[in-house]
Amino acid sequence: MSADGEARSHWFDDEAGPVVRPYAMTRGRTSHAAQHRLDLIAVVVTERHADDPEGDPTLSPEHMDIVDLCRETPQSVAELASELDLPIGVVRVLIGDLVDSDFVHVTRPVPPAELPDESILRDVINGLRAL
Repeated sequence: MSADGEARSHWFDDEAGPVVRPYAMTRGRTSHAAQHRLDLIAVVVTERHADDPEGDPTLSPEHMDIVDLCRETPQSVAELASELDLPIGVVRVLIGDLVDSDFVHVTRPVPPAELPDESILRDVINGLRAL
Protein backbone atom coordinates (compact mmCIF):
# COMPACT_ATOMS: atom_id res chain seq x y z
CA MET A 1 0.00 0.00 0.00
CA SER A 2 1.31 3.46 -0.81
CA ALA A 3 1.93 6.25 1.69
CA ASP A 4 -1.28 7.92 0.48
CA GLY A 5 -3.27 4.72 1.10
CA GLU A 6 -1.85 4.45 4.62
CA ALA A 7 -2.72 8.08 5.35
CA ARG A 8 -6.34 7.51 4.29
CA SER A 9 -6.75 4.37 6.41
CA HIS A 10 -5.15 6.10 9.41
CA TRP A 11 -7.82 8.81 9.90
CA PHE A 12 -6.93 9.78 13.49
CA ASP A 13 -3.67 10.97 14.96
CA ASP A 14 -1.54 8.93 17.36
CA GLU A 15 -2.34 11.27 20.27
CA ALA A 16 -6.06 10.50 20.03
CA GLY A 17 -5.64 7.18 21.81
CA PRO A 18 -8.24 4.46 21.50
CA VAL A 19 -11.37 5.61 19.70
CA VAL A 20 -14.73 4.28 20.92
CA ARG A 21 -17.91 5.12 19.06
CA PRO A 22 -20.69 6.63 21.19
CA TYR A 23 -23.11 3.82 20.32
CA ALA A 24 -20.61 1.32 21.73
CA MET A 25 -20.67 3.14 25.09
CA THR A 26 -24.45 2.87 25.25
CA ARG A 27 -24.59 -0.69 23.84
CA GLY A 28 -26.41 0.62 20.79
CA ARG A 29 -29.14 2.40 22.76
CA THR A 30 -30.03 5.92 21.75
CA SER A 31 -32.39 6.66 24.62
CA HIS A 32 -33.26 5.55 28.12
CA ALA A 33 -36.64 5.27 29.81
CA ALA A 34 -35.73 8.11 32.20
CA GLN A 35 -34.18 10.27 29.48
CA HIS A 36 -37.26 12.45 29.00
CA ARG A 37 -36.73 13.69 32.55
CA LEU A 38 -33.07 14.62 32.07
CA ASP A 39 -32.97 18.29 31.15
CA LEU A 40 -29.59 19.85 30.40
CA ILE A 41 -29.72 21.67 33.72
CA ALA A 42 -30.87 18.65 35.77
CA VAL A 43 -28.34 18.02 38.55
CA VAL A 44 -26.83 14.57 39.05
CA VAL A 45 -25.79 13.59 42.59
CA THR A 46 -24.03 10.40 43.68
CA GLU A 47 -26.05 8.45 46.23
CA ARG A 48 -24.45 8.39 49.69
CA HIS A 49 -25.16 4.70 50.08
CA ALA A 50 -23.78 3.86 46.61
CA ASP A 51 -21.24 1.08 46.62
CA ASP A 52 -17.99 1.37 44.75
CA PRO A 53 -18.95 1.36 41.06
CA GLU A 54 -15.80 -0.58 40.15
CA GLY A 55 -17.35 -3.63 41.80
CA ASP A 56 -20.19 -3.69 39.26
CA PRO A 57 -19.07 -5.48 36.07
CA THR A 58 -21.96 -4.03 34.05
CA LEU A 59 -20.65 -0.46 34.35
CA SER A 60 -18.29 1.06 31.81
CA PRO A 61 -15.42 3.43 32.60
CA GLU A 62 -17.69 6.31 31.55
CA HIS A 63 -20.28 5.23 34.14
CA MET A 64 -17.57 5.22 36.80
CA ASP A 65 -16.36 8.66 35.70
CA ILE A 66 -19.87 10.08 36.13
CA VAL A 67 -20.19 8.60 39.63
CA ASP A 68 -16.76 9.96 40.61
CA LEU A 69 -17.43 13.44 39.22
CA CYS A 70 -20.79 13.68 40.97
CA ARG A 71 -19.39 12.33 44.23
CA GLU A 72 -17.09 15.35 44.54
CA THR A 73 -19.64 17.96 43.45
CA PRO A 74 -23.16 17.60 42.03
CA GLN A 75 -23.01 18.23 38.27
CA SER A 76 -25.59 19.18 35.66
CA VAL A 77 -26.11 16.91 32.67
CA ALA A 78 -24.52 19.58 30.43
CA GLU A 79 -21.48 19.88 32.73
CA LEU A 80 -20.98 16.12 32.69
CA ALA A 81 -21.15 15.99 28.90
CA SER A 82 -18.61 18.77 28.70
CA GLU A 83 -16.30 17.30 31.32
CA LEU A 84 -16.38 13.83 29.74
CA ASP A 85 -16.28 15.20 26.18
CA LEU A 86 -19.26 13.05 25.21
CA PRO A 87 -22.47 13.83 23.32
CA ILE A 88 -25.47 14.79 25.49
CA GLY A 89 -27.46 11.79 24.24
CA VAL A 90 -24.78 9.37 25.37
CA VAL A 91 -24.51 11.03 28.79
CA ARG A 92 -28.30 10.86 29.24
CA VAL A 93 -28.30 7.10 28.54
CA LEU A 94 -25.38 6.53 30.92
CA ILE A 95 -27.03 8.58 33.68
CA GLY A 96 -30.25 6.61 33.18
CA ASP A 97 -28.29 3.39 33.72
CA LEU A 98 -26.80 4.80 36.92
CA VAL A 99 -30.22 5.92 38.20
CA ASP A 100 -31.58 2.42 37.58
CA SER A 101 -28.62 0.94 39.49
CA ASP A 102 -29.08 3.41 42.40
CA PHE A 103 -25.61 4.92 42.01
CA VAL A 104 -26.94 8.44 41.38
CA HIS A 105 -30.16 10.42 41.62
CA VAL A 106 -31.26 13.37 39.54
CA THR A 107 -32.64 16.63 40.89
CA ARG A 108 -34.80 18.32 38.32
CA PRO A 109 -35.13 22.08 37.94
CA VAL A 110 -38.30 23.80 39.05
CA PRO A 111 -40.72 24.14 36.11
CA PRO A 112 -41.34 27.78 35.12
CA ALA A 113 -45.03 27.45 35.98
CA GLU A 114 -44.12 26.72 39.61
CA LEU A 115 -41.77 29.68 40.04
CA PRO A 116 -43.02 32.63 42.10
CA ASP A 117 -44.68 35.46 40.24
CA GLU A 118 -42.26 38.28 39.36
CA SER A 119 -44.54 40.91 40.88
CA ILE A 120 -44.41 39.12 44.24
CA LEU A 121 -40.62 39.10 44.13
CA ARG A 122 -40.55 42.82 43.31
CA ASP A 123 -42.87 43.53 46.23
CA VAL A 124 -40.56 41.58 48.56
CA ILE A 125 -37.50 43.49 47.31
CA ASN A 126 -39.28 46.82 47.69
CA GLY A 127 -40.37 45.83 51.21
CA LEU A 128 -36.80 44.91 52.14
CA ARG A 129 -35.50 48.21 50.76
CA ALA A 130 -38.09 50.09 52.84
CA LEU A 131 -36.66 48.59 56.02
